[in-house]
Amino acid sequence: MTFTTGDQVRAKAVDPPHHTRLPSYIRGAVGTVVGTQGAHPVPDDVAQGISAQEEPVYAVRFTATELFGTGDHTVTVSLWERYMEQL
Repeated sequence: MTFTTGDQVRAKAVDPPHHTRLPSYIRGAVGTVVGTQGAHPVPDDVAQGISAQEEPVYAVRFTATELFGTGDHTVTVSLWERYMEQL
């Protein structure tokens, strides 16, 4: 799956039993893709000693209200494609 700027996405609500670069505070939250950041090895795989394939990384913007229930700012997070679901 490939995402484009402007796509609404949901960060997957998973809690893997290993290292992950998917921040817990965004799991299950809805955000907007605001850019692409190239393709990079997935740190989850690297940390487990798995041969990591490169995967697209996206800049995803979340509102503070979506993440924390209040606030008028946004938070932008770099997310590997596997951490995201299309809405």
